[in-house]
Amino acid sequence: MKRIAQRLLLLVPIAAIVIGLDQWTKMLVREAIPVGGSIAPVSFMGDFFQILHWKNTGAAFGIFQNANLILMVLSSLIVVVLTWYYFSMKENNLLIRIGLSLAIGGALGNLIDRITRGYVTDFLSFGRFPIFNVGDSAVTVGVGLMVLALLLESRGKNAALEESVAAKDENG
Repeated sequence: MKRIAQRLLLLVPIAAIVIGLDQWTKMLVREAIPVGGSIAPVSFMGDFFQILHWKNTGAAFGIFQNANLILMVLSSLIVVVLTWYYFSMKENNLLIRIGLSLAIGGALGNLIDRITRGYVTDFLSFGRFPIFNVGDSAVTVGVGLMVLALLLESRGKNAALEESVAAKDENG
């Protein structure tokens, strides 16, 4: 029980901050900008960076439009699997736990939109890159941290293996 409580001390605050920021920024956009409207908050960037109010009824990069029910079920399953993995990990890899917490928070932020609105509010627009939101960013950064952690872990294991082989060569 103590282990679960300790793990909640990382997961809950990170996920709650992501969900709070995600929902707050989406609310600000919905209140200030009509759907399809945009503002360019940083003048020297011109049209490269805009806050553009968009209703996304699909998934990333505009795929699976009008598949809200399927995406709600899929998002729910992803949150359950990520949460299960978070609590079932035997090793205490902080980067992976932070990454999972960010991904869970981002997925929940978008799931809240799908359940309450029937679409996800996207608003960050950079050049020709697809429009996204804080929840999407948290998922992306979270996955990036998990990949980084796995690469660092693999590199550490490879270095230890090389040292072991070198020691055997010297001794034998």
